Amino acid sequence: MTDLYQSQRAMRNMRKAAMQRGVVAILDVGTSKIACLVLRFDGLENDRESDGVGSMAGQSRFRVIGAATTRSRGVRFGEIAVMNETERAIRTAVQAAQKMANVRVDHVIACFSGAEPRSYGLAGEWELQDSVVTEQDVAQVMASCDVPDFGDGREILHAQPVNFALDHRSGLGDPRGQIGNRLACDLHMLSVDASVVQNLLYCIKRCDLELAGIASSAYVSGISSLVEDEQELGAACIDLGGGASGISIFMKKHMIYADSVRMGGDHVTSDISKGLQVPLVVAERIKTKHGGVHATGMDDREMIEIGGDSGDWEKDRRQISRTELIGIMRPRVEEILEEVRARLDVAGFDSLPSQQIVLTGGASQIPGLDGLASRILGQRVRMGRPLRVQGLPQAATGPAFSSAVGLCLFASHPQDEWWDFDIPTERYPARSLKRAFRWFKENW
Repeated sequence: MTDLYQSQRAMRNMRKAAMQRGVVAILDVGTSKIACLVLRFDGLENDRESDGVGSMAGQSRFRVIGAATTRSRGVRFGEIAVMNETERAIRTAVQAAQKMANVRVDHVIACFSGAEPRSYGLAGEWELQDSVVTEQDVAQVMASCDVPDFGDGREILHAQPVNFALDHRSGLGDPRGQIGNRLACDLHMLSVDASVVQNLLYCIKRCDLELAGIASSAYVSGISSLVEDEQELGAACIDLGGGASGISIFMKKHMIYADSVRMGGDHVTSDISKGLQVPLVVAERIKTKHGGVHATGMDDREMIEIGGDSGDWEKDRRQISRTELIGIMRPRVEEILEEVRARLDVAGFDSLPSQQIVLTGGASQIPGLDGLASRILGQRVRMGRPLRVQGLPQAATGPAFSSAVGLCLFASHPQDEWWDFDIPTERYPARSLKRAFRWFKENW
């Protein structure tokens, strides 16, 4: 556990070095595409200090000066399956983005989906030695949190204080400098499958790049797709990707829960490919051009040319109605949404004051999805696209770029995490078997 704590600290320092040099690359390693954005910063380290444990809302001072995407290879369910193919794809994307930016980049900040994330809510408290809360007190209260035994082969990806209470005043964003006797803290911790993270670290190293930060796609998609009120009052962001669909729940501007469903748009494509007996490339084209989940009487008459070059004239001239295509797509889309619904129920989403759900990610662009989703997930569903950031090319402004844009915001303005504080080693949280309780039901 301490190794990751140390390597996360090292990444934080590397991020600072990259910021001082002024450029950093953002890498979204997905199942269907790898996106790379090159950011240029103009001196923002100094104003970051005053912000403390605050939120990430608000535009940070950076510009996108290079952008490239390439078809992802060797990635399944958001996890690297074939190392050298993924390495080649990452190199291609990074080189193209560097060429556009006309600058060489050594440091990257990456995000990925999958890796079976698990959320824990931890609580700790600490008697203040002196009546004013210091940086050291914040470190001590985090160290006093009871960490559950999250199992072998897992590592902590995020560990963020999401709420502080001083004596009887709860809901503090940053208690430093305030006066009181007893400090309490709620911490959200996200553990992931360690081997998935190690493969990603290794792959990025093989591309001769230094990793200056790592984040969960579900988290960064929420940062870019949820508007400030949604982040404050409570909302879920569903990032429908190619191989995995990420779920994150935000409250009081912090992520309080994350999960991932191992299904996405690629599974819909695969069903079309099997159902119509056509190659995946053809299935993908038919899906994006004619796909949908809601059939009307018109769709019986709308015929789709399947096309093909198998040499079998009959087979290549086939036509199907749009209704048939929808009949293939809808069951899988319903299955993905039902699974998302089940995860939200487990998280206790319906006990939050606001029930807003935002759908984003490439697979959210299927026509009619919002109607189907509001039926399965609950009434308040809207389609989300990432915030506008300066310099982003038009092609990269759609919902498929939510995690890449969110990662830009994360890079320029990260929330404080556990490893940003000098946690005393002797008080380093022990692994206790006490299961994390669902604190956000009671505390929010």
